[in-house]
Amino acid sequence: MTTLHTDNPRDNEILESLDDDQFKAASTIDGPVRIIAGAGAGKTRTITHRIAYACSIGAWNPAETLAVTFSVKAADEMKARLLRLGVDEAVQAATFHSAALSQVRSAWYELSDAPFPQIIDDARAVLSTALKRADATMDMDPMQMRDILSEISWMKVSLIAPDDYVRVCAALHRIPPANLDPEAMAAVTVAFEHEKSSRNQMDFNDILLIGCNIIERQPEIAEHIRSHARHVTVDEYQDVSPLQHRLLQLWMGEGRSICVVGDAAQTIYSFAGASSYYLRHFAEEFGPLSADVQLNTDYRSTPQIVNYANMVLSGSPENEMYLTLRSPRNGGKRVNTVVFPDDSSEVQAIAQRIMRMMRNGHDTASIAILTRVNAQQRAVCAALAERHIRYQVRTDSGWQSSQVHVPDVTGAERHDQSKVLENASKLVTVSTIHAAKGLEFAHVFIIGCSEGLIPFCSGEEESLEEERRLMYVGITRAEDVLTLSFARTARAGGYTERRPSRFLLRNR
Repeated sequence: MTTLHTDNPRDNEILESLDDDQFKAASTIDGPVRIIAGAGAGKTRTITHRIAYACSIGAWNPAETLAVTFSVKAADEMKARLLRLGVDEAVQAATFHSAALSQVRSAWYELSDAPFPQIIDDARAVLSTALKRADATMDMDPMQMRDILSEISWMKVSLIAPDDYVRVCAALHRIPPANLDPEAMAAVTVAFEHEKSSRNQMDFNDILLIGCNIIERQPEIAEHIRSHARHVTVDEYQDVSPLQHRLLQLWMGEGRSICVVGDAAQTIYSFAGASSYYLRHFAEEFGPLSADVQLNTDYRSTPQIVNYANMVLSGSPENEMYLTLRSPRNGGKRVNTVVFPDDSSEVQAIAQRIMRMMRNGHDTASIAILTRVNAQQRAVCAALAERHIRYQVRTDSGWQSSQVHVPDVTGAERHDQSKVLENASKLVTVSTIHAAKGLEFAHVFIIGCSEGLIPFCSGEEESLEEERRLMYVGITRAEDVLTLSFARTARAGGYTERRPSRFLLRNR
């Protein structure tokens, strides 16, 4: 039984700034806890204060405490927040892969005399050899190579062995990539794994598989690993794959000091094996729960933006599993929906709008243009560059920076651009919606809101639901102003007219 410094946890200054729901989650430190946290609801604040509180009263040993999230940046931010709250630096904040890599490295030389495998940076060379070994000798373009590697990754994180792949494809009506049939795809996978082993290499998902294997087969090492993970917190739990879930189960063993936080409405990586199933069924696996808390107050966005986000989800046949958000903010502008004649007009008008915003003193770092796919970004960047607006690009594979240099100008031109250049040190963000997850901006433009882009699918129910959640994630990146737009045709004078996205709604 945990002993508190006072009879009332509210007396602890670590918890005093939390709202009632956040407080309930953060002050419950015994047993399994689930936190369903909507966009902008302060989930990172809640879980870091929970960890800090448990450590401050001596209920948890920081060296036995592990916080897991899905990106290095998020892990670093969590660690920094914990240190600011006075938590001993022995507490671990890591991604699944970095935590597992540390565990595998420490155990490797106790178990093997072989050199530690090299982690692959670029798997295309390995795949190229594997294709030849599997007699899949047709020419593969870079896109097909990428799709094959993605399919191999999906199999691995979904815990599907090559021998089972044909059966799974038949059951799920799954079509392999690159015009391969299921048998050929399975053969390529086997060849890929053999080639990787012959080079003494492994990919990131191998780290998790090896970690699972060590814990399952080496009881003494397993106990040592578990001794550093007696109190586990998992962020973004809606994005856990079957492989990550298996590793988590092995970390926990018989332990039940686990807290998970997530939001089913923000599950946007199903194509990569992520599933909100484990979040939704957490009580069945780990129950009875000590606390099951919903954080539905969005402190980030205006009521108008929150209302729009709620309306997008309300059209879902699965809307009962999604939170309904509320905003405590006052005022705000209506969500703008703008129609343009063609793609060029759309990006040119948005770039011009940003130019006016900059002249009026808006911080360019607070502005984002969000796209559904990477290919849309080229025209956006060209329109910004024409106006000498500096920007950074966030694709689905990471950040790219672009510094746009302004040529020498004189007279009226110099005077006209001087206000713009006062903020050249700040960059407009151009990002896919996937890559913008976890970020927030005062002003957000979501372009290309037409059928075929948002949603970007052929109408299958599961894919459509993922697209709905993706639109929700894009909308909830906006703090103050949200503009949704689409172009009627691809180019001026085009005859094929697009239909507006089904997610464009009439404001209420």
